[in-house]
Amino acid sequence: MPSSSSVRSSRPSGTTVAIAAGVLVAALLLGFASYTATRPQTPSTTGSAAEVSAEPGSGTYPELVKLARRDAGDPLAMGRADAPVVMVEYADFKCGYCGKFARDTEPALVKKYVDAGVLRIEWRNFPIFGAESESAARAAWAAGQQGRFWQFHAAAYAEGAKEKGFTGDRLEALARQAGVTDLARFGRDVDSAAAKKAVKRDQDEAYGLGATSTPSFLINGRPIAGAQSERTFTEAVDAAAKAAR
Repeated sequence: MPSSSSVRSSRPSGTTVAIAAGVLVAALLLGFASYTATRPQTPSTTGSAAEVSAEPGSGTYPELVKLARRDAGDPLAMGRADAPVVMVEYADFKCGYCGKFARDTEPALVKKYVDAGVLRIEWRNFPIFGAESESAARAAWAAGQQGRFWQFHAAAYAEGAKEKGFTGDRLEALARQAGVTDLARFGRDVDSAAAKKAVKRDQDEAYGLGATSTPSFLINGRPIAGAQSERTFTEAVDAAAKAAR
């Protein structure tokens, strides 16, 4: 059976991230969740790592709640900065399951929760599939500098987009499709030190949490690995909203 996330078995050399004791516990859970989300299902395997308790606060870690940046000016986020629930999403534009989540599940969450002011979604670039992943991450960040991150996100995750690759010309085409108006600035921003720094910050954060696959999520401090069912996410958001109340 296909897995619900894409996996890279090793992290870049030299990546060192300090992890607080409480976060280390959560990292172990997220690592286990990544494993169970990607191993083949058998009749005796229930996928317990993807199951979500309806109990408010169950499976959450206060240290992970703090990773929600809640920056009202963040172009890689959508939803109210003071929304009761924040979903942090670590993803790669070359990840097929990230695309599946973006097309099949995320729009329903936006309509049901973001538009209602309940949920905020904060994107973190987590490129793990090589040079094109890195380039696409920087391009998405660059589109965000002109207020077109989510439009770029939609274009890059459209059906069949991944198969066309993320080379320089292709990235510019996606930027045009996303409505980026200043393409000269876009090109400069893609190769800028600021873009590389922003992507590395997100990437280091994900590795520091023990994430080993994409997509990986935190919903008010609750780790979820893989493009799980819509029900898994709605249950997690509902429980988090209840706890916040």
